[in-house]
Amino acid sequence: MGFHRINSKMIEAQVVPGQKLFSQRGAMLAYKGSVTFTPNMTGGQGGIGSMIGRRVANEQVPLMTVEGHGSVMFGHGGHNVHCIDMAGDTLYVEADRLLAFEGTLQQGTMFMGSQGGVMGVIRGQVTGQGLFTTTLAGKGSVAVMAHGGVIELPITPQRPIHVDPQAYVAHRGDVRNKLSTALGWRDMVGRGSGEAFQLELSGNGTVYVQASEEKL
Repeated sequence: MGFHRINSKMIEAQVVPGQKLFSQRGAMLAYKGSVTFTPNMTGGQGGIGSMIGRRVANEQVPLMTVEGHGSVMFGHGGHNVHCIDMAGDTLYVEADRLLAFEGTLQQGTMFMGSQGGVMGVIRGQVTGQGLFTTTLAGKGSVAVMAHGGVIELPITPQRPIHVDPQAYVAHRGDVRNKLSTALGWRDMVGRGSGEAFQLELSGNGTVYVQASEEKL
């Protein structure tokens, strides 16, 4: 199906019988046709395991299941919307940045510490970002939210990318992440992100970065 971008802050999705969409609660702006919206209690397509993972991660981002026959316009809080088409790979995205995604994608939860080790834990404790990241795998479309728009930066083995943790939106590909510090521990007291912390992503893939450090 895919998403049609109406403008920088709104998308439109076609809803057809037998196929589901999942959206963040409160993201529906308008719809046409016979469409139903049901609170999702099982964490999207990830089932009960995904739901438990989200609760352990303290991710308070409830989803709605969208079904029927018609079209729906999505947007949330006036945030910029960026669409990502998946072709069988996995997208790692902060849960509160998810606007909507197609039901063909399998949802899960990844502990950032599994890639970043102790530094992944420090990232969550100090920067305020979650220790867990939502994963979406398979073929389908995803719409994410950001402040001030999103830029896609390629990651190559010869050129890792350093991102402010609070400007990070998502990444995909064979990518490793770790938190590095640009200041000594004494200098970082009372600081959250910016120059104090840098999220280093290396390997092969893409990272999606928003134009502001402001949290959603």
